[in-house]
Amino acid sequence: MNSVMLAAQTNALTGDGGNAVQLLLLVTALSVVPALLFCVTGFTRILVVLGFIRTGLGTPTAPPNQVLVGIALFLTIFVMAPVFNDIKVNAITPLTQHKISQTEALKRGEQPLREFMFRQTRTKDLALFLSLAKVKSPKTRADVPTHVLIPAFIISELKTAFQIGFLIFLPFLVIDLVVSSTLMSMGMVMLPPTFISLPFKILLFVLVDGWDLVTRALVESFR
Repeated sequence: MNSVMLAAQTNALTGDGGNAVQLLLLVTALSVVPALLFCVTGFTRILVVLGFIRTGLGTPTAPPNQVLVGIALFLTIFVMAPVFNDIKVNAITPLTQHKISQTEALKRGEQPLREFMFRQTRTKDLALFLSLAKVKSPKTRADVPTHVLIPAFIISELKTAFQIGFLIFLPFLVIDLVVSSTLMSMGMVMLPPTFISLPFKILLFVLVDGWDLVTRALVESFR
């Protein structure tokens, strides 16, 4: 009898330890999933471009970081809606209906994200990480491992974001140069040029409907 009770207590302790480990793994996964989703979607490009706009305007605190992240998040949802819909139809819905296994659902859900990343990834960046991972030249996209595709996609996204940011900076740079030259010609060297150019840059951005232009350019850059 005592041996039976001891075995039951041991099993209970072992079960509690297993549940604790599972809970720890679950919490860790939940903390990693948002970062992973941001890295395999257009969130990085959108947020970096929005940051360039704020820097180009010369308003480091307007819009605040929370607003920029919120805009980037909802623009990402808008851009990724077709991909998320494919994942829902082909993976999540069959899994909830017990038509496919979790492994099969993971494979089906991964495929739309891979196709999206392939469309946005430069061949040069993909070749770089294939060589770093010492992967033989793949014959098809299916031969490219996901752990190689993701960093190549991130690098390509950063390159694209910086290219868009460069184009955004040009008109603001012209205004800064004109204002600075005007102040120097007038002998007002002690007056900071940014203090004068800031209202003109904001006015220019509003007159050309800058948020509309930038949003349209960002969304169309993913197509």
